[in-house]
Amino acid sequence: MPESKTRRKARAQQDPAASTERKPLPLWYKIVMFGSMILGLLWVVTYYITQALFPIAAAGGWNIIIGFGIAMVGFFMTTRWH
Repeated sequence: MPESKTRRKARAQQDPAASTERKPLPLWYKIVMFGSMILGLLWVVTYYITQALFPIAAAGGWNIIIGFGIAMVGFFMTTRWH
């Protein structure tokens, strides 16, 4: 059964930990999150399109791991997004 507004207010006054509000994430966090996912994707795509000449030719197959690592940073950041 749904609670009335007065009952919710009374419960929030009794237990302040239950009424904690989460702050919105700053804009820079969202930019870094989406930017790292896109950058990682572009890194891997660039590696395949240029046939291992770019982004770092000396890294060879490690370019895939670097690209996925950059993208994973963005994916891990999504766990704090609300």
